[in-house]
Amino acid sequence: MKKDVTININGTDRTASVEPRLLLVHFLRERAGLTGTHVGCETSLCGACTVLLDGRAVKSCTVLAVQADGHKVTSIEGLANGNQLHAIQNGFWEEHGLQCGFCTPGMIMASHDLLCRNSNPSDPEIREAINGNLCRCTGYQHIVSAVKNAARKMNEAVAAEPAGTR
Repeated sequence: MKKDVTININGTDRTASVEPRLLLVHFLRERAGLTGTHVGCETSLCGACTVLLDGRAVKSCTVLAVQADGHKVTSIEGLANGNQLHAIQNGFWEEHGLQCGFCTPGMIMASHDLLCRNSNPSDPEIREAINGNLCRCTGYQHIVSAVKNAARKMNEAVAAEPAGTR
């Protein structure tokens, strides 16, 4: 028996009738057409499917679409502002935090969650935040550098804001 769900994805409400067993990752890719979220292991081990659910990083292969009904999801496509990449996306580009790119969306979303909670994380804190996301190519040091780059730029942007606008 199908259930109607409405999920706010990247600021837009998406409504669909879904089977109760449909995973959020498949809803994003197949129903919403957002293929930036990758299907990896489908067992929650690799983290390639990481998105933000109400601002917190979750592995979308472990969340049913019906569980996300009425909630806010941000996928990798929702971070950029038009053609302007988010500071974290730029950090991965500038610090070579990606190679094949398969893990990159999940790593970026996990990093976003971290930087929203901790604007100046240490290397061990970054490694802890991404420990549920696997990368087979980079050796992780470039990813850590990318997150530090993003943190620095995000902090500089906040510091540059006029007083009273924060």
